[in-house]
Amino acid sequence: MRASLASSIAVTCAAVLALPVSLAAPAAATAPPAVAALPPGPEQLPGSTQSLPLEALDGSVRGFGGTGADPAERGLARRDVRPFSLVGVVWDDPAAALHGSVQVRTRATGGGTWSEWQDVETHNDEHGADPETTEGAARALKGSTAPLWVGDSDGVEIRVRGEEQLPDGLRLELVDPGAEPAGAAPGARAAAVPADPTAAEAAASSVNSQLAPYGAGWIPALSKEETEVAFRYFPKAAKAAQAARPPQAAPAKVAPAAAVAAKPYIGPRPKIITRKGWGADEKLREKGFVYTKSIKAAFVHHTATGNNYTCSQAPSVLRGIYRYHVKSSGWRDFGYNFAVDKCGNIYEGRAGGVAKPVLGAHTLGFNTNSMGVAVIGTYSKSNPPAAVLTAVAKLTAWKLGLHGVNPTSTTYLTSGGGNLYKKGTKVKLRTISGHRDGFATECPGARLYGKLATARTSSAKYQGRL
Repeated sequence: MRASLASSIAVTCAAVLALPVSLAAPAAATAPPAVAALPPGPEQLPGSTQSLPLEALDGSVRGFGGTGADPAERGLARRDVRPFSLVGVVWDDPAAALHGSVQVRTRATGGGTWSEWQDVETHNDEHGADPETTEGAARALKGSTAPLWVGDSDGVEIRVRGEEQLPDGLRLELVDPGAEPAGAAPGARAAAVPADPTAAEAAASSVNSQLAPYGAGWIPALSKEETEVAFRYFPKAAKAAQAARPPQAAPAKVAPAAAVAAKPYIGPRPKIITRKGWGADEKLREKGFVYTKSIKAAFVHHTATGNNYTCSQAPSVLRGIYRYHVKSSGWRDFGYNFAVDKCGNIYEGRAGGVAKPVLGAHTLGFNTNSMGVAVIGTYSKSNPPAAVLTAVAKLTAWKLGLHGVNPTSTTYLTSGGGNLYKKGTKVKLRTISGHRDGFATECPGARLYGKLATARTSSAKYQGRL
């Protein structure tokens, strides 16, 4: 999926090669013993993951024509399994790519109705932690496809065809996201994060980005409330400013309004559904947080999980992706910093604080000093709803504004390697970019990517620049 690949195997975030669809043998004739009879795994966390090794398929099952085993074909015949809602395929070597096609069909729980064959996005190696970082070099990492949301299911069939030798250790991952946690009703999810910034928050954000001009007079110039906010959001800067304050008479006060006026381009803080709100189990991820120095750019993605979800199901989709990222792909946490559903709801992604520069695993080679915003769904052929663009604009106006970034401008990021650029190369990018701007991929889908110019303009308006 590198730039040198022929167009026939060009990277996409939503489309794979079409396979000839032939009727599979009836379930009763092909289904092996039900996986549902297997004992549950050792983990006791909400939700579960079934990991099934893919097998060689003979001609009567695989539907590709011919007979006998083919090293470039793997799959599983129809079978009963424990309930799941999200599927994906992983393999042993995270550096290996699966060039080819993956198709699955599933059976709705209790209904006995099988879906049509659905494509699974095979190219997912453009996501993930930067090479040579602690997360990027973790032994638990696996190669993986994008996850696909299929809804509540208890039967599955899969077929994989490679354009070349398939990676070793191919396994089908069936993810049950677990039940909605108590107290996380849709109407209450956003309560943990305020809708708008206080005057103190705006002042502290502004002063943090232009600390030098205020010097030792910063702390005494702020009110008690503003000082508390400054220490909460920017503890290092606040402590440094306090330590630099002369012991004698306090310097002349600088009015907080003047501080805000010096840099007013911070959009209102939007409503953000916290990790607790969408039911993230904090025991699932690695402990601790990793931060970068700043946020210079936002990369917009789509999750390639399909659009067959309701907005009330979005928290379940996120829990499924979270579990797939951590338990199946071997990442330390949810990969993206934020997520947006098709109704325009914004969700906290990777843990560490929505106002802080949390290091994500969203854009291989450009995770440092950037943030990843994933729109839940697939937007290669479907237009994103207006609510999605509004949410992206509001989120970036606020988060980029905290770091003094103009949404319509450009910036330079240093490549961490593993992408189109040699490690250490400084690359000029838009401050609101699509994933494809930093990697050879069609993510975030042509229909969403084509709307980013609108999102940039709207974001700048929310910041008060236009």
